[in-house]
Amino acid sequence: MKAPAEGGSLSVLQGTALTLAAVLGTGVISLPALAIDAAGPASLVAWAALLLISVPLAATFAALGARHPDGGGVSTYARLAFGERAATMVGWGFFLAIPIGAPVAAGFAASYVADAVGGGRTTEVVVTAAVIVVVAVMNWMGIQVSARVQLGIAAVIATLLLVAIVVSLPRVDVDNLTPFLTHGWSGVGAAAALLVWAFAGWEIVSSLSAEYRHPRRDIGRATATTLAVVTVLYLGIAFVTVAVLGGAAGRAPLADLLAGAFGDWARPLTTVIAALLTVGAINAYFAGASRLGASLAITGAAPRWLGSDIGDGRRTPRHALAFVAGLGLVVTVGEAVLGQPTDATLLVTTGTFALVYVVGTAAAVRLLPGGWPRVAAIVSFVASVGLVVLTGPAVLLPIATGLAGLCWTLRRPSRARVASAAEPEPHQGRDVGEAAYCAEG
Repeated sequence: MKAPAEGGSLSVLQGTALTLAAVLGTGVISLPALAIDAAGPASLVAWAALLLISVPLAATFAALGARHPDGGGVSTYARLAFGERAATMVGWGFFLAIPIGAPVAAGFAASYVADAVGGGRTTEVVVTAAVIVVVAVMNWMGIQVSARVQLGIAAVIATLLLVAIVVSLPRVDVDNLTPFLTHGWSGVGAAAALLVWAFAGWEIVSSLSAEYRHPRRDIGRATATTLAVVTVLYLGIAFVTVAVLGGAAGRAPLADLLAGAFGDWARPLTTVIAALLTVGAINAYFAGASRLGASLAITGAAPRWLGSDIGDGRRTPRHALAFVAGLGLVVTVGEAVLGQPTDATLLVTTGTFALVYVVGTAAAVRLLPGGWPRVAAIVSFVASVGLVVLTGPAVLLPIATGLAGLCWTLRRPSRARVASAAEPEPHQGRDVGEAAYCAEG
């Protein structure tokens, strides 16, 4: 099927909202406190370092998305640069990481709800499952509906977080910044490994690149705007958490900050922020993951059922969406039965993100032209390798998942060959997966 001349239906503002939700996500809710536990005041160094890394990383994925807009995202870039097997491995690892990580993201908001209503573990599990269901329904209704909702969510989130920063500044206590390096540089490294979660998102938005009206123009604009907003909000929240709360920061630092400024009546407001951040982040990831799953199926790299509901016209890959949401609920229930916290899979998920960054940036080194795009790709690749090293043994699970996907594909060589034969040349800019389900409806 011939790909459409124009892109999809996302505007720059809608794309910015989706990107902001994916990158800002739930990290700002609880990670500042977790980073303080790991590194003390020096956690600010980890935040600043990852923000610096985000600049070339965001530029790299924006350049890839603009040149190769496709629902396969990083999997497509790996296919163009390294072949079908690499694409299958990274595609499987990333696709399955989304439902594994969804309970972590939803659980951050659930802890705020439990804090506000005085609920315990049962409340957290119920809220976690409810968030996954709500986001699945939003995506089921289509990308335009979820993008419009996302735009409103992004505006409210940015405003509320900015208020939290401003009202907390008068209560800054410089004594909370000393001693600065309380856990040594190894603590900073440990904090950085946790904070990868807060900076993941650039990679999943690449799976939405074909949904933009004008990918070559709009993706760069949306990325630049997102990067500026994220820098202000992340550094602001991280600083006031350290300088105002210090070692007393609990699981819900935003609640503590606003309650300190306005009184306990403000705690429910932080629950609203947490819920919106969570819904927004998981919405962006479910949107990208469903398109990734369908693209893998269409190219023969995943079970055909995942993409079998995609026909003519731009439609939501509901089979892939149902799989992602369903597995996310299974993981949530499984953790509850085993007595594990909802963030039990945090490092596994961040390890997957780091590996995806390694593959995506390595592909960018081969696919992007010389000059600043390739320099950004090289810097991003080196930084991504460092993040994988910091993550440690947790990266073994996504590697195993990728190998399982490769084994599955090798048992179906005929379909893989057909898909490869149908794939256009890299300069055409669109993969067969995108041509199959991203035609203008």
